[in-house]
Amino acid sequence: MRSLRDGRRHDRSGHRNYRGATRGLALDLGSSRTRAWVPGQGVLTDTVHGAGDYGPGRPVRRGRIVDPDACGRMLARICDRTLGEHREDAVIVLSHPVLAGPGHRAAARDLLRALGPSDVIVLDSARAAAACAGPGDGGPLLVLDIGAELTEATLLVDGLVRDARLAETGLSDLDPGEPPTAAVRAVLDMVMAMWRQDPHGALLGALRRGPLLAGGGALRPDVTNRIAVRLGVPVRRTDDPATTVVRGAGLVLSSLLRHAAAPALPVRPR
Repeated sequence: MRSLRDGRRHDRSGHRNYRGATRGLALDLGSSRTRAWVPGQGVLTDTVHGAGDYGPGRPVRRGRIVDPDACGRMLARICDRTLGEHREDAVIVLSHPVLAGPGHRAAARDLLRALGPSDVIVLDSARAAAACAGPGDGGPLLVLDIGAELTEATLLVDGLVRDARLAETGLSDLDPGEPPTAAVRAVLDMVMAMWRQDPHGALLGALRRGPLLAGGGALRPDVTNRIAVRLGVPVRRTDDPATTVVRGAGLVLSSLLRHAAAPALPVRPR
């Protein structure tokens, strides 16, 4: 289990000037598939890794880019399909695992920048999921993301990552018909580790509100019910947990494009 304490924002892409950007694309680069979302159109592509003609294998494993060439071909095809050949006026928002290393983030950013957008933003999956869940009251939020090859638990406070844990296990590690014991155990171990190291009680507040479940695991009642019973709290999820992250990244993108389109305020001479 990997962890991050007293988390900070994983990117420094906020508060930049995107004036002039008129289009955009949100991407969720997962371990088993990549989803793309375009403002006003929704989820347009759901690319299963290893099923396309960009390469025989999967370009991402356990949340890491392992085949940059194949990943670049896949991303180029998605961008061609959603944004067209010319992308100088487009911004791309890319979500990544909360504990993705700097190498993964830099590689993904470089691959997308090479495709010619006006800019690329990287956003961790927990904050994207929180954006999809809707505006909160600023209180603590526990996001549990159970994917194909990764399971993450992230504690957000005022929109910042206070604590994050990652287990390199997921739904694809389960045999057909096997109960999700390993996935549920990974979630419980991470939450208990947070509990032991939470001196401010933020995790307790997040549990009282109910953890937000995302990823394919949130679609399985045998997973969600076990987590709720073992934690002793109700859990909640968005309408379509499998696309929570890409839709949240899309909402961030839409907000950015609205800001870019707003007229500049006149500066009064002094």
